[in-house]
Amino acid sequence: MKQQVNGYVQEPMAAPQTEIEQEAVVQEDHQQINSTAHVGTSEAQEFSLAIKPKGPPLFKLSALYKSRLKTCIFLHFLLFFAMLAKLSEDILDRMDIFILELEELFIPKPMPFEYLWTGSIIFAIIGLRALSRNRLSSLNSYAAGTVVLGICPLLFAAIWFYSDVAEYAEKKQEAEIEKWQGIPVGLWWYGFITVAVQVHLYSLFFAFKLIKIWRVKLKRA
Repeated sequence: MKQQVNGYVQEPMAAPQTEIEQEAVVQEDHQQINSTAHVGTSEAQEFSLAIKPKGPPLFKLSALYKSRLKTCIFLHFLLFFAMLAKLSEDILDRMDIFILELEELFIPKPMPFEYLWTGSIIFAIIGLRALSRNRLSSLNSYAAGTVVLGICPLLFAAIWFYSDVAEYAEKKQEAEIEKWQGIPVGLWWYGFITVAVQVHLYSLFFAFKLIKIWRVKLKRA
């Protein structure tokens, strides 16, 4: 209550705070400080995310696609050696070299598009050189050569043997078509085409990715 002393109104003095009340006030102050610091941290994180570049750097993407393209070219070489083994009898015959074991295999005579596809290995070598030296022009040549000598002969082979495969699917063993080791030659070819086309398509995909990245690097240089 207010007291009047010598004409002045005197306010009663506040009661001293207990230790429990003081601790409660201190804890409340700490909570306010922590909440303020948390807001500052979240704002800093949002700012760092805003300035952080999206996606991996170009050199990492380039290294990744180069590694995958090398794998595809390696598979291309394996397919090349398989085709070379198939053409070996005809090549040796042209050189007047006769090997009895090969003659007894009765390997079907090669078609012109088989030699065309075999020539695609030249562009595979160009592709490897392009990857080792980071040459954009050589990589463009590799992509073009893969389409012309890699994919086009395979598409022609698929069309050429389509009638044989369709007849075999309809008549099975009664089909009058060329066979090797009891299996229609068309089926052998379709198996090869399935694998080779996938290798070429993946090769082109990775090559075009690299071409795009290298063009960006040239613009920045």
